[in-house]
Amino acid sequence: MDKQKYAKIEQSITPKKPLLKNCIKAFLTGGFICLIAQFIAVFYMLFFNFTERTASNPTVATMIFISMLLTGFGVYKKIGQFGGAGGAVPITGFGNAVVSAAIEHKSEGFVLGVGGNMFKLAGSVILFGVFSAFLVALVKTILVKLGVVSW
Repeated sequence: MDKQKYAKIEQSITPKKPLLKNCIKAFLTGGFICLIAQFIAVFYMLFFNFTERTASNPTVATMIFISMLLTGFGVYKKIGQFGGAGGAVPITGFGNAVVSAAIEHKSEGFVLGVGGNMFKLAGSVILFGVFSAFLVALVKTILVKLGVVSW
């Protein structure tokens, strides 16, 4: 059997991926997570006198905390299975990645297992986030000093 004939047979028996359905599920999952975050931000603004700008930090921290709890209880795995990238893209995916690695390696002990493996995936996110923030701040500072923009 030649490669072309094999490829045709493989293509005919491979199930078709429901791309549109998966995109809609990811959109709805990510949108629902963002809706919850918006409710939390409004809660902070109404009850704790935060402004729109200052409510963002506690909102992000709360969303990460909620995703970590849901991961610990095994609920976030179901959200990820249903919503795909919709559950991984928002900030909650970060919390899920950290706790998932910790849970997976807890049998190796707290120091070498949990501590050593917790930030394998999340460490790169933190590193590039801090580095990107530094570059943006540097460019902003240069542009302000040159008088190109005023903030």
